[in-house]
Parts: sequence; C-alpha cells; structure tokens
Amino acid sequence: MPSFFSSVFENRAPKVSLFLGVLISLHCFSLISVRVFAQTSSVFACDTTKNPEVTSYSFCNASLGTDARVADLVQRLTLQEKILFIVNSAGSVSRLGIPKYEWWSEALHGVSNVGPGTKFSSLVPGATSFPQVILTAASFNTSLFEAIGRVVSTEARAMYNVGLAGLTYWSPNINIFRDPRWGRGQETPGEDPLLSSKYGSSYVKGLQQSDDGDPTRLKVAACCKHYTAYDLDNWKGVDRYHFNAVVTQQDMDDTFQPPFKSCVIDGNVASVMCSYNQVNGKPTCADPDLLAGVIRGQWKLNGYIVSDCDSVDVFYKTQHYTKTPEEAAAKAILAGLDLNCGSFLGQHTGAAVKAGLLNETDIDKAVTNNFATLMRLGFFDGDPSKQIYGKLGPKDVCTPEHQELAREAARQGIVLLKNSAGSLPLSATAIKTLAVIGPNANVTKTMIGNYAGFPCKYTTPLQGLTASVATTYLPGCSNVACGTAQVDDAKKIAASADATVLVMGIDQSLERESFDRVDLLLPGQQPLLITEVAKAAKGPMILVIMSGGGFDISFAKNNDNITSILWVGYPGEAGGAAIADVIFGYSNPSGRLPMTWYPQSYVDKVPMTNMNMRPDPSNGYPGRTYRFYTGETIYTFGDGLSYSKFSHQLVKAPQLVSIPLEEDHVCRSSECKSVEAVEQCCKNLAFDIHLRVQNKGRYSGSHTIFLFSIPPSVHNSPQKHLLGFQKVSLTGKSESLVRFKVDVCKDLSVVDELGSRKVALGQHVLHVGNLKHLLSVRI
Repeated sequence: MPSFFSSVFENRAPKVSLFLGVLISLHCFSLISVRVFAQTSSVFACDTTKNPEVTSYSFCNASLGTDARVADLVQRLTLQEKILFIVNSAGSVSRLGIPKYEWWSEALHGVSNVGPGTKFSSLVPGATSFPQVILTAASFNTSLFEAIGRVVSTEARAMYNVGLAGLTYWSPNINIFRDPRWGRGQETPGEDPLLSSKYGSSYVKGLQQSDDGDPTRLKVAACCKHYTAYDLDNWKGVDRYHFNAVVTQQDMDDTFQPPFKSCVIDGNVASVMCSYNQVNGKPTCADPDLLAGVIRGQWKLNGYIVSDCDSVDVFYKTQHYTKTPEEAAAKAILAGLDLNCGSFLGQHTGAAVKAGLLNETDIDKAVTNNFATLMRLGFFDGDPSKQIYGKLGPKDVCTPEHQELAREAARQGIVLLKNSAGSLPLSATAIKTLAVIGPNANVTKTMIGNYAGFPCKYTTPLQGLTASVATTYLPGCSNVACGTAQVDDAKKIAASADATVLVMGIDQSLERESFDRVDLLLPGQQPLLITEVAKAAKGPMILVIMSGGGFDISFAKNNDNITSILWVGYPGEAGGAAIADVIFGYSNPSGRLPMTWYPQSYVDKVPMTNMNMRPDPSNGYPGRTYRFYTGETIYTFGDGLSYSKFSHQLVKAPQLVSIPLEEDHVCRSSECKSVEAVEQCCKNLAFDIHLRVQNKGRYSGSHTIFLFSIPPSVHNSPQKHLLGFQKVSLTGKSESLVRFKVDVCKDLSVVDELGSRKVALGQHVLHVGNLKHLLSVRI
C-alpha cells in the first residue's frame, strides 16, 4: 500500500465487511491487461509515430518551455480555429494533428460522469465514490483531503488512458456555506474561511501534483469554483441566474474571497470558475476587477478562467447586462474569461471581432492560457502510454486500497453529537437483536450525494450493521418526505430489540443544485416516528441523520429516550460500513461539525438573500456562521464528541507581541486601534504555541485541536475565529505535544470596513477547548 495511507488512516476497524472475498476476486479480474488508448481516439496531439510531419512543429517539441510551445501553436491558427478552443467542447484542427478535446469533467468527491468529458463503460464500470465534501471536511484532516485528491487523480488518469475521461476537472467547490438552507452546501467544506481554504488547497494539491515532482507538470487540472459570493440556488422564487449578491467589501475580503485566494496562491490551482450570480450589480464572468484584476493580477493565476455553464448566455439573455450577444462575448473575454462552458463564445466571438469590440490579440490571450494548461497536462506530448501515467488503466480504479480510503474518510468525518452514558459504542457480542428503522437505513444512491459517478459498490447502513449483529429492518416511511410513518410497526420492533438505530434525514429530493430548503425541520412525520420509537425502545436508541445541511433537532437533543445522535453527511459508497464501525466502536468518532446548526426561528426571520455576515442590532439581524451569529444554536461549528476524553494543557505561549513600526509612523504619536498588516511590520513576526494533549480514556482515537482567537472588538471584527487546526491520533491513556505557528499579520489580523487587513491592537484571547490564554498585541 502506498505510504500516504499511513498518515490518514487513524482508526483502523476490524474487517467486518462480508464482501472482501468478492472485492479481491473483482480486483483480480480487473487485472486482465487492457490496451491503453487516447482520451478521444487513438489519435493524439503530437503523436510522431502516427503522424510524422508533426515533428517539425515547435509546439510538439517537449524539450522546449511551455511558453515557447504555446506561442508557436497560437501563431499557426486562424481566428476561426482559435475560437474553437474557447468553448468546452473544443474542436479539432486536423491540418495540425490536434484532436477534439472536452474540457468539462467533474471530480467533486470521486471521478464523476456529470459533464460530457467522462463516462463509464464495461471497461471501467465505476470509480471510488468518497463521502460528499461536507462530511470529509468534518474530519478536519488536511492529509486526508490531499490523499483523496491523489486517489481521484490516479483513477482519472487511468480512465483517460482508455478513452473514458478528460484531464480537466471542475472541482472543488469552495464556496462558503453561508446559509443552512442552501441546496449545494453539501458540496462545500462548510462555513469557515480557514477550513475552506485548507480543504481547497489540499484537495487541489492531491489532484494536481505530478508524481515526478516537476512543479510545471499537472497530473490533472483542478478548478476552484464558483467565484464568487455564490451560495443561493433557488429560494422562494429567487434563483441564481437572476440573483444580485450585494456584498460589503469587508465581507468580501474577510469571508467570500479567502478560499479562492488560498486555492490560487497555496494550491496553485490551474483554473477558477466564475459563477452565475451578479456581485454588486455586475455578473462575475463580466467583471474585469474580479477576473483580470484579482485572480490573474493580484493572485497570479497560472492557468485558465472558465465560466459556469452558459453563464455568459445567462448574463446576456436573463440578466440583460448587454444589448447584443457580441457585446456579451466581448465583455466576458475583456474581463479575463478564457473558456466558455457552453457554445455562446463559439457563436458570437467572431462577430465581436468583426464589429471592433474585440481584437484578435484578446482571443490570443485566452487560448494561450487554455493551451498552456493542456501543455502542462502532457496533452501535446503524443501517446500517453509513453508518458509518466501511461501504465495506469482499469486495474488502478476501485482498488481495495482506494475503497478502504473511502470508508476511512467516512469514519473520520462522522460526528457524534450526543451520547448518554451506557449508549454508544454498542457491543457486538452483547447485542443479540438490533432494530434498524428509517427511510435512509437501506439506501445506496443517497449516500453519494450529487456530482457523483457510479461507485465501485455500495455498503448500505443496514448491510454495515448486519455484518456485526442480527438485525430487524423497517423503512418506517416510504421515502424521506415521510408523508405517513409506520409508527406502530416501528414501535413493535424497537420494543423487542436490544438496541435501535434510526437512520433518518433527507436526500437530493430535498436539497440539491437549483433547490434550496425553506425550513430546517426533519420532513413530514419523521419527528413523530423518532419520538414514538424512542418511547417504545427497550435499549439504547441511536438517531442517525444523513444530510448535507443541518436541522433543528432540539426535540431529539432534549429527549432522554434518544440516547445518541450521529450526523453522517452523505457518507459515500462505504458509508454503511463506516456508520457500523462507529456504532460498534471499531472506530472512535472524531468528526467535528463544519457548520452551525440553527433553530427553525433563524430561517423564519433571516432571508436567504441577505448576504451580510455581520449582525445588525438596529434591526435584529443576527449575523451568520459561528464567527458572527449572536443567537441560539442547536449545535455549533466544531461540535463533536468522542468515546474518549481529551484534555489540553498549555506548555508555551507568549503574553506579549510587539509590532515594529517606523519612527515616524502615525500610531507612535496618536492612539490607534489597529495597524496595517504590511510587509515591513510583518516580516518574520510569528510565535509558537505548544500544547500537551492527553487522551484520558481507554479507547484509542483521533482528536481535532482547534486554535481559536477572540480578537479585540475593532472594525466590527468576528466574535471568534479559527487560526488553525490539527488532528492527532492517540492511544488510550497517552499524550502528545502539539505545536501551532502563529503568523501575527495573517492570523491575528482582521479585515476593516474598506477591505484592508489590519492587526488589531489590544487583548486577544487564544483558546483551545476550555483553555484560554491572554495575549497582548501592541506597538
């Protein structure tokens, strides 16, 4: 097994799976050798064996630099040919031996067949389907995020080699989960800008980094989306195609932009996708400040900018942002758009040039960025079987190691929200009969959420639990809407079982792309079924919630008959096995919520269209996310229990940090609440925090250490924000030293009302768990 698994596998469960034998035989069957073909056909760009005349083209000379090769290719193309390469279904130029290429493939949590660039066949019938991102994010494990990216890119390359997939993947989605009703919150890493940044840059590295260590090469090209302030799909008649997100500069730079900035700067992502919505009256795909100004100018993107599908068409036809389609094409390209998902630029760019709205050099810039990405992927290096990933094929998809990582990712993400004494973990030897009830108890497709492909295989919750004990199963409702619950039958089997597991929640019928929720309650008669079964249950009663977003489940939280509550997200192909691993204690739960669970009253008074993160006491607006929200919560960001008790002890931390300023700095002569986080003050301004973490329980387990800061209240700063997190694995009754490096200007700064980063002067409170430490920052 590759060594990277050792850094992410923290709680190995006994192999309770019943189908390992089947799995191994399937794997052996897939080892039958398969001839490796091209992505589109057996003709490759720059294939000198099949097409000897291409040897004279500089763009086919792999010993030259990318820039020289791209420049040679671009100057050989006519305007009409160039336009073929600014749409996702790129055309072929047979006179230069360039085949068609489809840019649109997806890999949100595994290779997906959403998008025309990737398909499954009898050769590769499925790919490893990891948990939906919101659950993987709950692991707070950056090495896991990266390991999943590496597996996904290996499977993508293997499928590319047999003509089933592309090399450009429009993932991850790193939008902030701002509102609990958002149907696509499930695709994101949650509500916190730091977690979203770390997830995005880590997953991108896993997808992109070449195994030969060459930083100029790409294994596959990732894409961070949807830029920017996009987090409403369709709520009470307001849809993403018409929505104008009104965002303050402070919220923009403090909340919405950081994940994208990190994706480009830390992850070195090859692409950013602009969104459908407008931001402050301008479509994002037509905003030169956001695209050319920020992504390419300030952040120095090395890659291409792509539109969300048909978004150029949308800002012309739906938002009426321009009078003519030619103006729309020109606005998008001049703003910095390189590639149009859709056909709009293919249809109208030529006319825009003819009308004098664009120069051919503007098209050259766009195709240069697109071709440079394909060069870095080896698309112009001839037959891939002779390249670094040429030996990959169907045998490298759905390997036992990859499938085990999908199970491990689910185990690490599952969050234990409530656990009464004597409830979990259940003993597989003491429990003779287990009642398994609920509309999500025996589901398959529900577990893989959206933007998924075909998985290698499924293990449902019922199958996972039945692998350890005898079970009695009842769906309880015909679907998650639960119009009528089978209350009496459910009570009967719960009353006679040693323990009861209820698997409830929702699925894509109630939260998805283009469909936001309108409330936070479990649907239909689910609460009635849960409450009645809890009354009747003889032994421990475990409620499992399968969903992307959170719920107001205060009725269950406060009901003593419900002894344990687990949130399992959409846990991927091996979700049922992972749920059983946690319930029976083969794995000690270590997931933490990546988003706040609000009461129903929150959505009754907060319109989804209000983008403001900060509370407004003048009108009772309570703010959003743990960083700003001032009201009651059901559960909050970072909540999650373990079967062990962990303690923290501060070993080393400074009490004072001084910021060096020039002699004539204005803050030396007048009182300042903050100072600009500029390079001359910030250079090497950092300190270490050392903590001793102890596992006081008998169970081995992983533990996430959160380092939060409460900054001084200047510039309407967050009430608390996350500076860093680390995941450690500790055997029972053991301890470990954990170190955090705090960069003063990056970590202790806040964004002011104009969007500038300032270091807040005064008392900062650093805290880890129940531990608090005062730190004075002054000049």
